[in-house]
Amino acid sequence: MDLQEQFRRAALEAGIADDEISTFAAHLRFSIRLLGGAGDSPAGRYGGLPRLPVGAQWPSDGARPLPFVFSVDCAALPRADGLGLPADGSLLFFLNHEKDHEESRGEQAYARVVHVPAGAGTEVASTPYHYEFAGEQYDLHAVVGVALPEWLDEDDEDDDEDDDYEDEDDLSPHRRQVLDALPHRDELRALARALWPAEGLASAVLGGYAADEVVRSIAEQVLAGREKAGEITIPVAKWYSHVDDEAHRLAGEWVSLARFLLDDEFYVGSFAIRHDDLAAARWDRVLSVTRFSE
Repeated sequence: MDLQEQFRRAALEAGIADDEISTFAAHLRFSIRLLGGAGDSPAGRYGGLPRLPVGAQWPSDGARPLPFVFSVDCAALPRADGLGLPADGSLLFFLNHEKDHEESRGEQAYARVVHVPAGAGTEVASTPYHYEFAGEQYDLHAVVGVALPEWLDEDDEDDDEDDDYEDEDDLSPHRRQVLDALPHRDELRALARALWPAEGLASAVLGGYAADEVVRSIAEQVLAGREKAGEITIPVAKWYSHVDDEAHRLAGEWVSLARFLLDDEFYVGSFAIRHDDLAAARWDRVLSVTRFSE
């Protein structure tokens, strides 16, 4: 039984109507949570030195080597519906989070994702000159998790009736329509969390929704480009509404490749990629955004 079907059956048994379940499930994504500590066979490793293909250059920003953050063994990861990770090989994540936070604008100047194919000859990379150690080394263990868009992932049982719509972002017609169609959203959220509990603090999460700031930045660039090309004209007063609508559309095209904590949890690194680029292993299309943790 796939994960979506598992959720659907549990929701039907809870007495929730099929139409409402379908509306909610359309926004439910599955992720892979990577945790340190004891567990089954490791699915990855945080910190330390990476295993790169023999003779491969350590990824850099052109001037300095990029800090290595963590790696995962794709064949050891659990299956997460809708997340098109490679079936085998290893994924290595590199990020200079301070530079990315200060200077990058959703680009890849200070971030890199490397896929090492299964069977490739590898070696523990030598520590490069001027390399800053990425932190404590420990094994990562993988479990399935769930994710919802931020505007839907809010408990409201203790809120006033209209609190869901207080923020301008939530007034998007698409979002209001979805929320109005989900009178049992609290119960559905609780059910998803009960089936795939988020126990323990994850060092990294693969999959889920791309960060809102990434999607909104892309939406603004798309609309600005279309205006410059003369395809559309957007009144200033309607700009944010159009950005909301475009971000809603783009959220379906993009997926969070990885989010992870850095620097004693002061920073959060976020890598996003289009679903079709992920399926085609176009790792150069990954966008990165680093922000302070909340």
